[in-house]
Amino acid sequence: MKLNQNNIFLFFFALPIFHIAQNFYSKTQIQKIELNFLFNNWDYRLDTSALGNGGYIMANWVKINGVQIDSIGVKYKGNSSYDSTRSKNPIHIELDTYNNSKNFQNYTDIKLSNCYQDPSMIREVLAFDLISNYMHAPKANFAQVYINGNYMGVYSNIESINKSFCGNHFFGNDNTFIKANPSTVPSVNTKSNLLKLSGDSSAYQSFYELKSTSGWKNLEALCDTITNKPNNIESILDIDKAIWMLAFNNAIINLDSYSGAFCQNYYLYQDNQKRFNTIVWDLNMSFGGFPFLGNGASSLVGLTNAAMEILPINVHSTDNYWPLIKTIQNNSKYKKIYVAHLKTFINEQISNSKYLTDYSNYKNLIDTAVLSDNKKFFTYAQFTTALTTNYSVGTYTVPGIQNLMSSRNVYLQSIDEFTTTAPTISAINTSTISSNQIKINCTVTNASTVELAYRFKTDDIYKKIQLFDDGNHNDGISGDNIYGANITLLNNVIQYYVYAENSLAAKFSPEAAEYKYYTFETIPTATLGQVVINEFLASNKSDVKNEFHLNEDWIELYNNTNSTLNLSNLYLSNSSKNKGKYFIPNNTIISPKSHLVVWADEINLPTNQLHANFKLNKNGDEIILSDGISNIIDYVNFNEQTEDKSVGRCPDGTGTFITLQYPSFGMFNCVVGIEENKTSEELIKCYPNPFKDNITIETTKPESIKIIDLMGKIIFEKNIQQSENINLSNLAEGVYFIQSSNKTIKLIHLK
Repeated sequence: MKLNQNNIFLFFFALPIFHIAQNFYSKTQIQKIELNFLFNNWDYRLDTSALGNGGYIMANWVKINGVQIDSIGVKYKGNSSYDSTRSKNPIHIELDTYNNSKNFQNYTDIKLSNCYQDPSMIREVLAFDLISNYMHAPKANFAQVYINGNYMGVYSNIESINKSFCGNHFFGNDNTFIKANPSTVPSVNTKSNLLKLSGDSSAYQSFYELKSTSGWKNLEALCDTITNKPNNIESILDIDKAIWMLAFNNAIINLDSYSGAFCQNYYLYQDNQKRFNTIVWDLNMSFGGFPFLGNGASSLVGLTNAAMEILPINVHSTDNYWPLIKTIQNNSKYKKIYVAHLKTFINEQISNSKYLTDYSNYKNLIDTAVLSDNKKFFTYAQFTTALTTNYSVGTYTVPGIQNLMSSRNVYLQSIDEFTTTAPTISAINTSTISSNQIKINCTVTNASTVELAYRFKTDDIYKKIQLFDDGNHNDGISGDNIYGANITLLNNVIQYYVYAENSLAAKFSPEAAEYKYYTFETIPTATLGQVVINEFLASNKSDVKNEFHLNEDWIELYNNTNSTLNLSNLYLSNSSKNKGKYFIPNNTIISPKSHLVVWADEINLPTNQLHANFKLNKNGDEIILSDGISNIIDYVNFNEQTEDKSVGRCPDGTGTFITLQYPSFGMFNCVVGIEENKTSEELIKCYPNPFKDNITIETTKPESIKIIDLMGKIIFEKNIQQSENINLSNLAEGVYFIQSSNKTIKLIHLK
């Protein structure tokens, strides 16, 4: 809503008293997307662009669930799913093509897939829904699309994997970013397979698309490590994410991927720890919709439905043209992790029929919209029976999703890797030993090795240590199957999981690790409403300076609760596209009903000092307090600011934002003191505060005031009639209090 007092826009999350617009990636609502071109030959122009330079065509406007955005870019996308002779082609809408400030719910790109070769029209959305439980993946749902008033049908609406996605998932968006997608027509020889190629980094440019400004050398180093130095792979690749991706591909027969003939349709993003992260993409032909497995460098192997049902879990394990699979399958520990993840996925999504429940919900949601879709590739009758009926798509047959997965589940549950007895992990306990030490123990059976993986913030690499059952590590007595370890805390929050293995199998707790984990907090982390952005100054020319005597921007937080709260593992940012800009230092706490100020001054210090790595834009900006990914604690969006006029909540913590005549750095706003707020007739005002040498005191009636130091000593006393300027240059720099008959206000004296 817009507040007239000071041009501030506030966005509140998950508060029912405010109207919240329909979530663009809601799983329970179909989106309505309407495009309008000023010309009628829009299809010809989009085809011409797609067959030419692939540039955007300007649309007059797009309406997304009724919200209109003018002058946006549109183009067709896709490889096999696009054809100029089709009336329903996949669409890419870019909202910020001509104005980089345009977005919808902070999304700038809309990727719409046309459900090509999918009689169910659900494959892609369902597959993304399933894998999102185990690794970072784009959001997905359905949209009805209209162009110049004509209904184009039902599309899959898939979140774009772009820099904004990377910022929201990997705490940054400026590192090496690669799409594994051959620039030439895919063939068995055009593999984006992470194989080390001869020559320099230019050799990779036909197989990968660089999405960042640089990074070819980093990709070359990754491929060299995977191909020639597999023992070093964890230093350059998040191996757990890669294993989850491969396990997922195998589980649901997703072969239009790294695991299939062309080794394509995935992204790589190098995080702040210099490790590449794999991200799945383009799942419209999952669940057996693409049967081409591949074999070696030149053989294109097409699988029958029966062959897909019993596809081995170690396929390509000896093939040099799938070096990532070969590395994982030939490493004893990685292979056991791969099987553990595969079992977890099958048991949590397939064996218990969860995927069928999800499928049914999606089918019911889009049924009417599909019925009226006259441009779909299959009939409505085929849509209604696609779960349990196989349909020909030309040269091969696409299996009914349930037909494939029921048989695949039976096969996988019968193989040795699934029936081998794995360790069991239970009774995980975490407790404090001292102010900076905790103990973690758990009960594990049938294991030869038990490990604890832990980290102190979400974008760290897990540190892995052995847990012991020797009676010396807070683990009970030796040999009682209770394993333990002591951990020295570097933060008030620790994230962890337990891994156990024997000679044949492995187990995780939680089973969806590393993506999911346990959390232990010595002091609870602030949540929505508990800590808020209370005040900020985006144009500071005042006497309020940081410790380097610089006039810098600042952001003040306030603890609304009566409890001490932990701000560790939270982030501040001024970009919705990169919420993880500034990690609030370890062990940062905020006392009850208290303030904490962070300087927004781009000063990077090695110690735990509160200096954010960004500045506020006085012409308009946003401030976000979050977990760095999706959990937003508080959010403020502001327009142009006036020099030395801060904006703060009145009253502190819960009030609306107003422009403050005098910034109240680290103190209560709106003349709210340490005691309860009084009526305006009883109040005194002191400004500027903080002050340097001179301070003005105003009263609404004659008052006797005292200034005292932190020890309670009176260092100044005077009767004030209405307003008086007082010189206090003789005071030492520090904190003081001014007292009247009914008020106490904190003062800060600066030298």
